[in-house]
Formats: sequence, C-alpha cells, structure tokens
Amino acid sequence: MKTKHVERTASYREDLDAIEAHIAIDSPRAALEMWLLIDEQVDQLSDPNFPRRKGRVPGTVELVAHQNYIVILVEDANTITALNVVHARQRWPK
Repeated sequence: MKTKHVERTASYREDLDAIEAHIAIDSPRAALEMWLLIDEQVDQLSDPNFPRRKGRVPGTVELVAHQNYIVILVEDANTITALNVVHARQRWPK
C-alpha cells in the first residue's frame, strides 16, 4: 500500500500547543509527553492501515489519539491533513 504525506495546519498546531500549555500548569513533563503522544500518532497516519474512524463532520476522519483527545483530519488519495485537536468531551462539531 502507498503511504500518504501527512500535513499539519496552523490550527492543529495551535490546538496542540494550547493543550500542552494547559497540562503544563500542573506538570510540564506530562504536557510534553501528551504533545509527543498525539503528534507521533499523527505521523503514523501516513500508513493507511493506522486506525482512524469516520468523522462526525462529513468529509472528515478522526484519530482517537488519547482517551481525552481526538484529532480531526481530512484525507485524499495522497495526503492526510490534521486540522484540529479537540477534547473528547468538547461538543464537536460546534
């Protein structure tokens, strides 16, 4: 199977940085570990067999990166793009 190119939008990066900043209030180490956990899984999406699910918004796919965080994605034949990271309890779509 052909691997896909993985891209990250500015909004994805902003969401991930905000999550890290929030967690870092209590634990800078845990914050970094969460940032890495999520972003490393996004990298693995280049493998078309890496698990993802149909998104709640038409045309999207979701990666459950952690029990508390879901990455919103769009995917075409060659590219998968990380759009946002949302908290699992956050109302999505808004």
